[in-house]
Amino acid sequence: MSPTLFRYLENSAAAFPDRHAVVDPSGAVLTYRELSELADRVAGFLVAAGVQRGDRVGVVAPKSAAVVATLFGIMKAGAAYVPADYSAPAARNRMLLADCAVKVVVLHSQCASIVDEWPSADRPAVVWLDGADAAGTAVPGTSWDAAAGHEPMREARVVHPSDLAYILYTSGSTGIPKGVMLTHENATSFVDWCSDEFTPSEEDRFSSHAPFHFDLSVLDLYLSLKHGATLYLISENLGKSPQELAAFIAASRLTVWYSTPSILSLLAQFGALDRHDCSSLRTVFFAGEVFPVKHLRSIVERWSQAAFFNLYGPTETNVCTFARIPSSIPADRTDPYPIGFVCPHCESLVLDTFAGAEVVRGGEGLLHIAGRSLFQGYWGRPNDDLFFERNGRRWYNTGDVVRETVDDGFIYLGRRDRMVKRRGYRIELGEIERGLYQNDRIREAAAIAVPDSSAGVKIIAYVTPQPGARPSIVELKTFCNRALPSYMNPDAFVFVEALPRTSTNKVDYQSLTRAQEPAPQPIQT
Repeated sequence: MSPTLFRYLENSAAAFPDRHAVVDPSGAVLTYRELSELADRVAGFLVAAGVQRGDRVGVVAPKSAAVVATLFGIMKAGAAYVPADYSAPAARNRMLLADCAVKVVVLHSQCASIVDEWPSADRPAVVWLDGADAAGTAVPGTSWDAAAGHEPMREARVVHPSDLAYILYTSGSTGIPKGVMLTHENATSFVDWCSDEFTPSEEDRFSSHAPFHFDLSVLDLYLSLKHGATLYLISENLGKSPQELAAFIAASRLTVWYSTPSILSLLAQFGALDRHDCSSLRTVFFAGEVFPVKHLRSIVERWSQAAFFNLYGPTETNVCTFARIPSSIPADRTDPYPIGFVCPHCESLVLDTFAGAEVVRGGEGLLHIAGRSLFQGYWGRPNDDLFFERNGRRWYNTGDVVRETVDDGFIYLGRRDRMVKRRGYRIELGEIERGLYQNDRIREAAAIAVPDSSAGVKIIAYVTPQPGARPSIVELKTFCNRALPSYMNPDAFVFVEALPRTSTNKVDYQSLTRAQEPAPQPIQT
């Protein structure tokens, strides 16, 4: 059991100094000895720059081996890393980095406007990851070469398991970023459970598909490096190109894959998997959203040698339940697979969505989670009402509605904030999406609800048809009459080439909803 995340790297560097630790998107390789040494140098630089235990350090850059070393160096210096989406608007990144008062920000030059427009009095120190001269900015900073060449910190600062390791910002349902504070213990309790459950080894080759500001990256980074395995960093462009991605999986002989269902769906449909030998894959994890069964069936059939696992949990808990997917999925199955049983490092409680009473097994209610992986709260926000005490435990409401069964564990029924009332019926919008996915001519589907003055609520379905197979509106309405109860039938259909995605490859429901908002009316004078 490791009390801190950076001990994983130290232990593997001692046990496997010459093994490949990280393969950069450029193809460059760092051994465990080299990665550990580089992390020590970054830590030494940060300490010399005045970073104290508990400080925050921002990281805004594309994935690279240097960024991996930076994350470990930040934690070894006793600080918490705050990763941000380098492709997001500069104003948003500036807002979240200012929100948690980062002391230093490690920045790629293409993100220079983040600090260019930062008030100089509050601006953090800058490390230009691709060199100060390349930045083309008047903001002074330190080049990456200088930071990476600093005298290494030989002994890591005293860091407790209860110290913050990282802060991940998530917009949630409101669209306002919230900094999820996670400690070393929160993360190691999850990683150590993964070790026990999935038994990786130094022979494994892990994918790193998720961006570092997404909680899926925790498994990628720390489970692989804990066991002396090799981590293959996947660039953003490669990660969204299914045929190139399939070729990469085959050429790299990856053994462990982890991504959202959206990416696996793209691989199943457009990856030309019959032309690529991915037989080295032994474990495939997916998380982050519901996996449409027809696409899950397709990828399971093509990668029949691999064990598939559905990992569930919001950023606030990391993974808290899991389920193994059967090796054969019946042709007539349309319901998504359960999210399974609670992980042993967590505890679960299902409460009535309105009264707050405990729900007996078989009933529907809101899933609450307690345990060592539970986050500490949101940075800079009142957290008094975020948790509640019960049975001597601190509980968090995930906002997800579930039903518990003896054989399958938890069945995910939907988000409470995606449930609407229409004609007196309670509707989970995900159920409409599941109905639409039964249509062979529909590749992607997303349903939203918007206020309507006459009906109370209007349901709009966004659909992406299969290439060259666009159905007519009449055909869709006829299909929905057969596949869904009448009260669930969408009021309108919108055809799109592809559903909008967040930087973490989830469907961007907020942008779909905003697209339906009425245009602001001019003020009459």
